[in-house]
Amino acid sequence: MAYDVLVAVREEDAYANLLLPRLLREHGLGGRDAAFATELVGGTLRGLAAYDAVLDHLASRPPDPAVRDALRLGCHQLLATRVPSHAAVSATVELVRTRIGHRPAGFVNALLRHVGERTLDEWMDVVGASPAVRSSHPQWVVDELATALDRPEELEALLAADNQRPLVTLVARPGLSEVGELPGEPTVSPLGRALAGGDPADVPAVREGRAGVQDAGSQLVALALARAAVEGSDVRWLDVCAGPGGKAALLAALAGERGAALLAHERQHHRAVLVRQALRTARPGSVIGVVTGDGTRPAWPTGGFDRALVDAPCSGLGALRRRPESRWRRRPEDLDALVPLQRELLAAALDAVRPGGVVAYATCSPVVAETADVVTALLGSRDDVVLLDTPTLLPEVTDASSAHLPGAVQLWPHRHGTDAMFVAVLRRLPAADSPAGR
Repeated sequence: MAYDVLVAVREEDAYANLLLPRLLREHGLGGRDAAFATELVGGTLRGLAAYDAVLDHLASRPPDPAVRDALRLGCHQLLATRVPSHAAVSATVELVRTRIGHRPAGFVNALLRHVGERTLDEWMDVVGASPAVRSSHPQWVVDELATALDRPEELEALLAADNQRPLVTLVARPGLSEVGELPGEPTVSPLGRALAGGDPADVPAVREGRAGVQDAGSQLVALALARAAVEGSDVRWLDVCAGPGGKAALLAALAGERGAALLAHERQHHRAVLVRQALRTARPGSVIGVVTGDGTRPAWPTGGFDRALVDAPCSGLGALRRRPESRWRRRPEDLDALVPLQRELLAAALDAVRPGGVVAYATCSPVVAETADVVTALLGSRDDVVLLDTPTLLPEVTDASSAHLPGAVQLWPHRHGTDAMFVAVLRRLPAADSPAGR
């Protein structure tokens, strides 16, 4: 099953965190088997560059892509798990025989026996691996993370945190469930609990849709928007990029407690379907609806909302723990298309809220071009918008001020145990309060 996922990731651009759970359900695997399959997939994808460096050093010829996928699985078992060497080698050879053919089996057997002769650290010394290869990140990603972090002494810890399997984090949706119903340890979010193991679906509140699975950083983004003071009415909320629905479900719960309601908007139809599913148990009256459209050319009138969230499409480099394949898919040039879109979405969201309303701009990326630069450019182009002091909206979190935009929040996996979420909350000013109106 792990091999099938790796092949799908390589050949079809599949997302492991979406495909693997479906396969586990289809094949009825749970408990230790499911945990082992999850470790094989996630660990192999996180260690890809280091494992490839070892394989390329040892191989007399480049392995075919299908064989390489199997070899990577074998390397992960040999170099990063407690699976006995003989078991890792024999299981991988048998996998090759059944899925690829007998011809490469001897090649795989010989190569993996050599891999098992040293530890991963020893192999990294042998091949003269760079810090990027040792941490299994593309060099450009390391450079972007280093710039965003602005603390060279923490870079190694950040890269190591990216390679740790994250705990499953649950969220209690206010008005539908209580944090005390959820098992696990507290997180930086007052609504969250972190599970050390087990299936979230075994938790009654999750199974019933009253709670959900959501990173604590994402929970804090929703709380920052909900806690910001608005001037005047507070009844219509907007989620501009709502898919797949986790933040929308939390925002609807927060809105429902105040007698407000949320409109969830998503550009892609299949993601809008996921949003509807996430909102199926929302409190009656807390959801205006779920619509599909272009957030840069919205159908709603200007100034029709009191609060809006822009969880913008981004490089996803803040969630490499959960989506390790993203580090191998993204390219620096991806930012050329993402950044203009992020700026357009933020501008449109600010137009969507009335004067006195607030907008939270968030990304699951710490890259400066996608975070501080987007907000700074917006503030420089409009005199009817101000940046609120977002850190004061999240007093639960310490040492989270953005190094590149004072007033914004940047979370980090190695500091806060969350994805590297960025959030800045802005207020649209009444005309009389803007510099042009004074």
